[in-house]
Amino acid sequence: MEYANYINSVLNPTSGAQPLVLDLFAGCGGLALGFESQGFATLGFEMDADCCATYRHNLHGECVQAKLSRNYQFPKAQVVIGGPPCQPFSVGGHQNGIRDSRDGFPAFITAIEQAEPDIWMFENVRGLMYRNRAYLDAVVEALQEMGYIIECQVLNAVNYGVPQNRERVIVVGHRGHYQYPKALAARTTAGEALSELAFQVDEKSKFLTPSMDTYVAKYEKASSCITPRDLHLHKPARTLTCRNLAGATGDMHRVALPDGRRRRLTIRDAARLQSFPDWFEFQGSETSSFTQIGNAVPPLLAFHLAQSFRQYLDSSERLDSAAIGKRKHPTQLQLIDA
Repeated sequence: MEYANYINSVLNPTSGAQPLVLDLFAGCGGLALGFESQGFATLGFEMDADCCATYRHNLHGECVQAKLSRNYQFPKAQVVIGGPPCQPFSVGGHQNGIRDSRDGFPAFITAIEQAEPDIWMFENVRGLMYRNRAYLDAVVEALQEMGYIIECQVLNAVNYGVPQNRERVIVVGHRGHYQYPKALAARTTAGEALSELAFQVDEKSKFLTPSMDTYVAKYEKASSCITPRDLHLHKPARTLTCRNLAGATGDMHRVALPDGRRRRLTIRDAARLQSFPDWFEFQGSETSSFTQIGNAVPPLLAFHLAQSFRQYLDSSERLDSAAIGKRKHPTQLQLIDA
């Protein structure tokens, strides 16, 4: 099946579903779309107004506009998911970790204390594993004290049908036997994802100017870039970020056209590369839409994670506190297809 048709049909939110999932730092709803498509009900919490509007416009769940903190009051829920702000741990965010005011982990830990879910997860950038590994260990220890088994893996979205190499730390807490989703055999290329969109040009298309071409050439030479940063349609895209979508930088994503021009990505191009269905409409300005896309968890990755959560919840096997105590220390972080 053509990629666009596939994600348009698979990523199909279900109304009146159960159980309830609290979606913290929800963004525009990438995680929620995957979970609603697996039959979960979602309740999002997000501080950005445009993200909340996008969430409400496309999903069945409500999205509460709020700046989460350790003093926030959360409802009970069987599942909690979220992406605490990753800027404190990303290279672009200077990896200031716990010293960064954008740190969302205190609120996430509070939510687990109050909601008392059977299973939860958070995702973050790989930088959380390195310079800020001590902080990750502290977060894990705080969550373990609540009686959860902690599993940590780095997953690459490209292994789950997303046409993009995008590695993220996925940390799961549970009280039974949980298994991460298995990687798929086939990968989707950027060309397969964009299909007819790749070479479409209209009056709204934005092209690199001669001065931008010169700047890009200098950028690639200075960074010892062997392969031009154009979008190579025969393979999955490199990671989409706010910076290389919304900003006119040397690292920006662009499509090389047959006539020699290079076209910047449109919102719909970027959305497809993040596995958002064509029916999913982003609210706000173009810059805001690109930011929402770049910050999102790919919905197709979320779909497979939600399926693994459903399998866990459908299983009646749970460990008692003594057995959990024996597994006190987290499993070693694993890199799945680095």
